[in-house]
Amino acid sequence: MQRVLAGIAQNNFVVLGRAGMDFFPDPPGTKTEEADTFKAGLGGSSANIAAGLVKLGGQVALVTSVSDDSVGRYCLRQLQNYGVDCAHVKSVGGEFRNSLAVYETRVEEHQSVIYRNGAADFQFTAQDAAEVDYSQYGALVTAGTVFAAEPSRSAAFHAFYLAQAAGLPIIFDVDYRPYSWPSPQVAEEVLSRAGALSDIIVGNDEEFGFMAGGIDKGLAKARSLSKSTAKIVIYKMGEKGAITFADDQELHTGIYPVTALKPTGAGDSFMAGFLASVSQGMLLQEAVLRGSACAAIVVGKPGCAPAMPYPDDLETFLAQHPGPSEVKE
Repeated sequence: MQRVLAGIAQNNFVVLGRAGMDFFPDPPGTKTEEADTFKAGLGGSSANIAAGLVKLGGQVALVTSVSDDSVGRYCLRQLQNYGVDCAHVKSVGGEFRNSLAVYETRVEEHQSVIYRNGAADFQFTAQDAAEVDYSQYGALVTAGTVFAAEPSRSAAFHAFYLAQAAGLPIIFDVDYRPYSWPSPQVAEEVLSRAGALSDIIVGNDEEFGFMAGGIDKGLAKARSLSKSTAKIVIYKMGEKGAITFADDQELHTGIYPVTALKPTGAGDSFMAGFLASVSQGMLLQEAVLRGSACAAIVVGKPGCAPAMPYPDDLETFLAQHPGPSEVKE
């Protein structure tokens, strides 16, 4: 456990995975098919986590591929504007295209459309992984979509092994997105393999249930991972809060209830807030609560990376909010 916490305490992360371009109808509440105006922002799970960490004071390098076109250059420019190190963001040509997401800033009848055909980020290769000097970082972070297709899948596992050899803890957000995978069976096998290599695993009840072969088996799966390979496992249950398994303890935490504008971006913001708080030496229970607060902030604003909080935003939210929901253990 101390090795994991010491790595995070360096507050210097290498993040694997995609950066995408998000479009959302404006004003909030507008249906996509009825929209006249769209706003754009940086998206993609890993890019969101990277931007969120930087906004909260961390140092982050993103390792991925973007398309060699205006959309790829948009993503690269946005990453740079947030302060993310893009030395390992590679541009790829040919028919490969950056992922695009079109989602609405509304909760009821929310519509989200993701374009991932010929995705450029899946062109992340083992050679790309090998060109990173992992000893320059404190921890490696990734989200499950990096494993959804080759050559990115093999490259990500190679990065895991290289990072472990350099002494870095592996932090894994399960982030199961069915549309990215060839089949549920492949996803279950690959995500379980990634989980077994990770020091910290974050997922929701459905994702752990998926890895275990049934939603009713998810909690037991999370608990078993914490007793075998992982040092910290965070089992998120939506409105019911989260259970954090660590050091043979089960920490139950609530959420910060808010009126959400949209459901997207919460998980990425949670991860950024959690890791930033751990890097500052906070106890796990407090770090999880602060991650939950970051998630609550993001669902209350349009966009994903643009909605990630700065430290002042987080402290203001915590000061003004009546507090997290009570949980029954």
